[in-house]
Amino acid sequence: MGFAPSPADIDYVPESVTRSVKILVAGNFGVGKTTFVSSVSEIKPLRTEETITEASIGVDDLAGLGTKSSTTVAMDFGRLTLNPELALYLFGTPGQQRFAPLWSELARGALGALVLVDTRRIEAADEILSALEERGVGYAVAVNEFEGFRRYPLDEVREALDLAPGTPVIAVDARRREHGLRALITLAEFLFRRQEAVLR
Repeated sequence: MGFAPSPADIDYVPESVTRSVKILVAGNFGVGKTTFVSSVSEIKPLRTEETITEASIGVDDLAGLGTKSSTTVAMDFGRLTLNPELALYLFGTPGQQRFAPLWSELARGALGALVLVDTRRIEAADEILSALEERGVGYAVAVNEFEGFRRYPLDEVREALDLAPGTPVIAVDARRREHGLRALITLAEFLFRRQEAVLR
């Protein structure tokens, strides 16, 4: 799976693509989903970001988010060709609980999800993980290691999130394309193995 053209190389689906997969990029508010989709997408990503207004005061928890001034209100959309036959369609989900009805719609038809986690607010991931588990969506966890903040061993993150054995946990910098590609390949391989196990 080493194809993945750079964003400037392609803006259409190659004729060789015979399979496509829908993947969610999920996580709580401010964890880096929009950044992640933007960094890995080979096309200009669709964004639905809006400026955070006074209406969010007391509704959205901005603690620890520094100068964050916008938020996704519907979804982010990007595309990545993993190999000449397989394209991933990436759907970044909104992180706030008030957008929960959208999660069900976005999860429909998804093969799986990459869940971004911020260890500064790790407890906030529980709601997202529970929502995916309730819908039967398989997932891998990517710890977005924000610059200047403490990093934890991935085994400790796994234990804190009480993940099922075999669930992949990797560290990423959501701004770096190579990190995003590695995370998505890890997720895809996990999901295909999971699917093969069900079919046996």
